[in-house]
Amino acid sequence: MNDLCADIGYKSINHFGEQLCGDHVDIVEQNENSTVIVLADGLGSGVKASILSTLTSKIISTMMAAGLPLEECVSTIAATLPVCSVRGVAYSTFTIIHLKNNEIAEIIQYDNPHVILIRDDENYDYPMTEMSIGGKKIYQSVIKLQENDIFTAMSDGCPHAGIGIGYNFGWKREDIIGFLEALAPAGYTAKNLSTMLVDECNRLYGNEPGDDATACVVRVRKREPMNILFGPPSNRDECDRMMSLFFSKEGKHIICGGTTSSIASKYLRKPLKPSLNCENSDIPPTATLEGVDLVTEGVITVNKVVEYAKDYLGENIHYEHWNFKKDGASLISRLLFEEATDINFYVGRAINPAHQNPDLPINFNIKMNLVEELSACLKKMGKRIKVSYF
Repeated sequence: MNDLCADIGYKSINHFGEQLCGDHVDIVEQNENSTVIVLADGLGSGVKASILSTLTSKIISTMMAAGLPLEECVSTIAATLPVCSVRGVAYSTFTIIHLKNNEIAEIIQYDNPHVILIRDDENYDYPMTEMSIGGKKIYQSVIKLQENDIFTAMSDGCPHAGIGIGYNFGWKREDIIGFLEALAPAGYTAKNLSTMLVDECNRLYGNEPGDDATACVVRVRKREPMNILFGPPSNRDECDRMMSLFFSKEGKHIICGGTTSSIASKYLRKPLKPSLNCENSDIPPTATLEGVDLVTEGVITVNKVVEYAKDYLGENIHYEHWNFKKDGASLISRLLFEEATDINFYVGRAINPAHQNPDLPINFNIKMNLVEELSACLKKMGKRIKVSYF
């Protein structure tokens, strides 16, 4: 068993003037280390295409995760998809990336642009085997995973970007490869890479996409544990046990909350030094404590992190805010979204007397809700989460 894991992220833009996207991505976890990812592109755009692509991705991901052979998946799709009354065909292209035990990737491709693999910061030409299933020409590849491999699957809206506007024949495959090779060394997350790629497609379309465009990125990386301490324990006698458990864990350590950081300071017998730099007036300043990677304020800072996490899972429009700023919320966001894979929360149940003021919109339940919301968002990002209450 290796210590590799997959960071998966995707982004879509709709055909200009359409409410629904004709592309669909479905991700199903078979077990802790095996995942089936399907990107489907329905014929045309709008509602019909959306139905075709959603059915295709759902059927394939569910059947393959259950261990059924590809032949059965393809024949089920052929029998299930509704036939278009105008064109007289039921048609949806698909790309499957099946990660097995985080050791190998089986890639199956039908009529979508071929998956691009960036290995050691440059394009890697992987072998493909052609086969025919139900009259469909399908390509299959089996690739042994390496750390920092970047797989990019896309719908045909990406290479068609800019046709007749910036390019005569669209944004060719070699251009997209060059774009990804330039970004690969920076260590961006899969979500951010897919966002940058699709945003560039949108720019090439002049912000009026002539087709649905979707990019799904799988980035292979090593597991990275991280620990976050939020709030003092309800029983003061539990302080030492909470601190002992928190500091005994491997990985980086983040402390949120003034009282909590004071307790940690006493436990470590090191001075807590507040920072005088306040980059964002909405977010309280950070502090430094030897032995701790990041010390921030509690509820206000974590609330902002939850806001960023929800956006990251959706449109990812606030990416430029938290990716470059140095306030507490931005620093936590970078650590949790980009670096961490396994996150341990240590949450104190003590009630802060300052939060009992009826004029303040903060109470004990809000703190617990923030932890639950943030945990749920991080799980959707594919992180392993463990929450311990004190």
